Amino acid sequence: MVNPQMANAYKNQQIMTSSPEQLTLLLYNGAIRFLTESILAMEQGNIEKSHYANIRVQDIIREFIRTLDMNYELSINWAYLYEYCEHCLIQGNINKDVEMLNQAKSILLELRDAWAEAMKQTHVERAVAK
Repeated sequence: MVNPQMANAYKNQQIMTSSPEQLTLLLYNGAIRFLTESILAMEQGNIEKSHYANIRVQDIIREFIRTLDMNYELSINWAYLYEYCEHCLIQGNINKDVEMLNQAKSILLELRDAWAEAMKQTHVERAVAK
């Protein structure tokens, strides 16, 4: 059995030693985990648990929006995607609509995978440049 104190200590250490890029990936993974939790809870009729998990995803999405550098066209495009995700989360939460939540999850998965690929590519480019 996993000791909760040890797990929290590990999580804190991971956060404290992560680069900004890795922290973003951790946030994507957290958002997807909470969204999956929200969907499952809604399907099981646990509306309170679904709502709580949904709100956590919305908080992460808002943080993503706040941290975008809007001087880049790519950031503007990602902002639209984040805003649409937030719309899906809110509508899914209000209307108890799992399909809306699944739309948000699909977008978050694609954004996370694109971010992970960009991290990999940057790592390779840095290694080649040395």
